[in-house]
Amino acid sequence: MTEDLEASGLTVAQMATATGVSTHTLRYYERAGLIHPIARTAGNQRRYSPDDVAWLEFLLRLRETGMPIAQMREYAVLRAQGAATTEARLALLETHRTAVRARIAALRRHEQALEAKIETYRHDLAAHRGDTPDPAGQRSGEHTSEGVNPHG
Repeated sequence: MTEDLEASGLTVAQMATATGVSTHTLRYYERAGLIHPIARTAGNQRRYSPDDVAWLEFLLRLRETGMPIAQMREYAVLRAQGAATTEARLALLETHRTAVRARIAALRRHEQALEAKIETYRHDLAAHRGDTPDPAGQRSGEHTSEGVNPHG
């Protein structure tokens, strides 16, 4: 089996390239218990399988959605325990989804506030220039079809 690993699987550097994370992060995730011990060659080099790639991609998605490392570790431990923990894993993911949705709603509110401020500034600038903004974002008097802007 060790000889098979020599020719198959991704090295740490290849895994880092494939997933977009640093080799340091890969080793950290392994030490933190997020990634199970990786198969090794006779020369003691890690070899990541396609399942390892898929698992890491899922972990990265959890991280990008704001899941703390401690919760990721909890999920990883449950996953390693097998099908008996499916209900607990489902609950953990549902709770996280609720938190993600709350952050998305907050971000939408922040976006709306930014849009309102941007529109205020656009209006203020147009008033200062003596122009009136139209809904398309062009100042009155612009001749976009001819590429001529009399206001400079």
